[in-house]
Amino acid sequence: MNKKDYYEVLGVDKNASDEEIKRAFRKLAKQYHPDINKEPGAEEKFKEIGEAYAVLSDPQKRSQYDQFGHAAFDGTGSGGFGGFDAGDIDLGEILRAAFGDSFGGFGGFGGFSDFFSGGSSSSSRARKGRDTLLRVDLSFMEAAFGVDKDFELSLNETCDECHGAGGFDEDVCSYCHGSGRVMSEQRSIFGVIQSQSVCPKCGGKGKSYKKTCSKCSGTGQVKRKKTISIHIPEGVDTGYQLRISGKGEAGINGGANGDIYIECVVEQSKFYKRDGEDLYIEVPINFAEAALGCKKEIPTIYGNVIMDIKAGTLTGTKLKLKGKGLKVPNSLRKGDMYAIIKVITPAKLSREQKKLFEQLLKTDLESDSIFKEFNKNLK
Repeated sequence: MNKKDYYEVLGVDKNASDEEIKRAFRKLAKQYHPDINKEPGAEEKFKEIGEAYAVLSDPQKRSQYDQFGHAAFDGTGSGGFGGFDAGDIDLGEILRAAFGDSFGGFGGFGGFSDFFSGGSSSSSRARKGRDTLLRVDLSFMEAAFGVDKDFELSLNETCDECHGAGGFDEDVCSYCHGSGRVMSEQRSIFGVIQSQSVCPKCGGKGKSYKKTCSKCSGTGQVKRKKTISIHIPEGVDTGYQLRISGKGEAGINGGANGDIYIECVVEQSKFYKRDGEDLYIEVPINFAEAALGCKKEIPTIYGNVIMDIKAGTLTGTKLKLKGKGLKVPNSLRKGDMYAIIKVITPAKLSREQKKLFEQLLKTDLESDSIFKEFNKNLK
């Protein structure tokens, strides 16, 4: 089932401020709190607004959601940046942030995590590893023709000593009896509320170990440096992203590895202006070349070509060089290149050049329709 847009769930605009998001959540949380609202669907609605607020109130998660939508937190690895699991939401913290200390005693709050996990402990579920975002700087020509790059990074990997368990000689937690959660009753402004919280002894795993793994210090993961090689295709632009599936940080409790995203930052060219896959270059010519026409050597990214410039060419004339633009990434199609003619007025003239222009000035250069229209308006 497709999830609703988080902004729509809270009833706010995508440009809403943090304060507007908080106000919207406070209003809806009061309205749909499952201990207040006994109508069918209230509990599910409360879960939905809590999940929306958990994402939109966090600047990093909100940025990821704005860019990738729900795929940013897809535990299957189908896209986005991992590390968020609805089952990890501590609504007590969310409510305290939104309402203040009057919610200080909620802890894990009424089994809110169980709305998402079906009653199982989130600490014992398999979860996808965190995704990693790397930004790579490319020169204009590297982006134009593609390049192979090596990256060195440090990532958490599953400990090969304990195989991710964090210890040896597993035993059932005596405090929660293996459930990973403990029940408590607390009074609040809504009355007496039963709440579940993560077991403080086992951290929600439901089990403990007689011996802690010394290699990973009980975390189940160790940080290692690794080098990855990747081919960046032709024609990429700033913001273009490549995904390396399953090469990110190790998953938790046997979950899939995260992904690595490579985001390109392309240096602007000193000679070409880029518009998608099309390129533009300004070509200077002098008065004589513009009036008489000429053949001009034009630099393209594939080498120089000779372009025929017709007599009477004006400044701003756009001439097309088909197929001389950038390649569309992962495609056979290429853009075009456009030469924009700029007729240059000489700032300094030699004595001989000045005489030639004076002679030219005495001839009739006003036969053009532009001159005729201008002179007509003078009468």
